[in-house]
Formats: sequence, C-alpha cells, structure tokens
Amino acid sequence: MLYYLLYPLHTTISAFNVFRYITFRAIYASLTAMLICLLLGPWVIRRLTEHQVHQYVRQDGPPTHLAKTGTPTMGGLLILFAVVTATLLWGDLANFFLWMVILVTISYGAIGFADDYLMQKKKQSKGLSGSSKFLIQAAIGILVGGLIYTRADFDTHLIVPFLKEINPDLGWAYILFAAFVIVGTSNAVNLTDGLDGLAIGPMTVAAATFVVLSYVSGHAKIADYLQIQYVGSSGELAVFCGAVVGAGMGFLWYNSYPAQIFMGDVGSLPLGGALGAVAVITKHEILLALVGGIFVIEALSVIFQVCFFKVSNGRRIFRMAPLHHHFELKGWPEPKVIVRFWIIAIILGLLSISTLKLR
Repeated sequence: MLYYLLYPLHTTISAFNVFRYITFRAIYASLTAMLICLLLGPWVIRRLTEHQVHQYVRQDGPPTHLAKTGTPTMGGLLILFAVVTATLLWGDLANFFLWMVILVTISYGAIGFADDYLMQKKKQSKGLSGSSKFLIQAAIGILVGGLIYTRADFDTHLIVPFLKEINPDLGWAYILFAAFVIVGTSNAVNLTDGLDGLAIGPMTVAAATFVVLSYVSGHAKIADYLQIQYVGSSGELAVFCGAVVGAGMGFLWYNSYPAQIFMGDVGSLPLGGALGAVAVITKHEILLALVGGIFVIEALSVIFQVCFFKVSNGRRIFRMAPLHHHFELKGWPEPKVIVRFWIIAIILGLLSISTLKLR
C-alpha cells in the first residue's frame, strides 16, 4: 500500500525512491510487525484472559505442564494481524506470489481458529478431528499449488541442492507435491509448538533465512551468479518473510519462558503453511527440510514413535513424542530444551544459506 502511495512521489522528492527496494521494505515490514505485537500484546493478553480463552493441557503430557493450565492461548491472532498488516503496508500488492502466501496464511489461520475455538467450547485439548483438519489443509494446498502451476512462467522442475544436474520435471504432479510441502510444514510447526517459545524461535530463524533465499531467487543477476533457479517476482516474498521475522520477535517477548500467552493452532498452522508456500514458490522445497530441520525432526519423532509402537506391541523409541517432551522427561529443564533447539535452528539456517555457494 505504501509502495503505491509513496513511491510515485520520488519524481519530486528523491528520498521516496527507497520504496522501490525490496530490502528497504522488508526491513520496515519487520519493524512494523514487531511494533504491532509489542504494542498490542498486553491488550490481547488481557482480553483473552477476560474471556477465559486459556490453554487446556493434554493429560498424558509431562506433569510439569499442568502449571501452564490457564495461560491465555490463541495469541496467533496477534501474529497473523501483525504479519498481514505489515505485508499489506510494505508489499507490492500487484504481486501474484505475495497474494498466494497471504491466501495460505489467512485460510490456515481460519482452520487453526476453528480448532482452537472448539477446544475452548469443549474445554479440552482437542478441537477439530485430525482427518477434518488434514482434508481442509490438503484442499487449500492443492488449490494454491494449482494456481501457482497455471502461471506460464513457473517452472515445475524439482531443484535438488548439491545435484544441479538432477532436476526432474514433475509436470502436473507438482500440484500434489506443493500441497504436500505446505501441509507437511504446517503440521510440523504445529507439533513443535509444545514449549514456551519453542516453535516461534525456530520459525523466526527460518523466516529470516527465507528473507535471503526469496531475495536472491527473485533477483536475476544474483540467481545467475549463484546458479540457482530464478523465479521472477518471488523477491517480493522477502517482505512477507520480514514481517514474519518481526512478528515472531514481538510475540516472543510475551511467549518466552515463562509464557504469558501461547500462539495456539491459529498461529502455528498458518505460519508453517506460509513457510511451505514460500519454499514452493522460491524453488527451495527440498532445502526447506534443512532450513526447518527442527520442525522435520519433531514431526519424524512422532511418526517413528507411532509406527514403532504399533509394530512392537507397545514399545517406544522415545520416552514421549514429540522429541522435546523426551528431553523434558530425561530431566532437562524446559528453558534448556528451548534454547538448545533455538541454537540448532540458527545453525541449520546458516548452513542453508551456505548452500547457495555449494552448487
């Protein structure tokens, strides 16, 4: 919005020329989203508390989590408001890819809201059924994948890091692949959201990484120099990712241990889905597994635990899944688990950026 309002003034006031630069707008989208979260955070916490919108702790979880009962949840509404508002203010609203990511963010946010609302209504830790949630997510993922696929300039080849000679063309199957990435990332982030600040920390790091990846993928000269897939107009997603970084830092101010508010599914599902959509558009779908390695590990720990439990007559690999609960039951204090996962997320983000020169 500001891009259209202020950039045209550069012909009379040269200072407004900065609005043409994605880097400038990404930085200020980040600062805007952070300020929104910091300023509105206390009011949101107060309102959620007044309406008794609080966390219902799963009964089979670690006993120490019972102390979290009553903490306000659905703080993801604050994150979504900050991200969408900052993106609309600083982004180029004529950009098709920007609207695709906003579509995923809002629609997955609606799914998360319905899930959290039902939890409050039922007064338990389960809302929408897993199958219902998955089917709606998959339908939206296929829709977005299909819309991206219909663009004549979008390449359906799969880019494999380190193996630039291997790039199979998925054709129409790319729609299903895109949906898989979006849905998978959404649920992986959701599974990670189990400790104070555990999900939003790595999410902020992953978004910061994709600020870089989006920008270089949408810059023809840099993409050619780095020998990566150039995706025209995808650089604008750096503004969206910048907004996620800012909102993540602002929300973490209140979500850090001991948390004053939880994001709920209304936060984790859209953040994960949006991250998956950005990875699809920028052609870094496989690299996403490294960028969001924490989310991948958490999701795999659940899959392995469930499968092993079924085939081994009740035996377990981990003391509890997702993986962060395993370390809690081993005696690690919650803050130690959280910070160590953050450290790993930062390392994975740096490794991901380094792959741009390892082709």
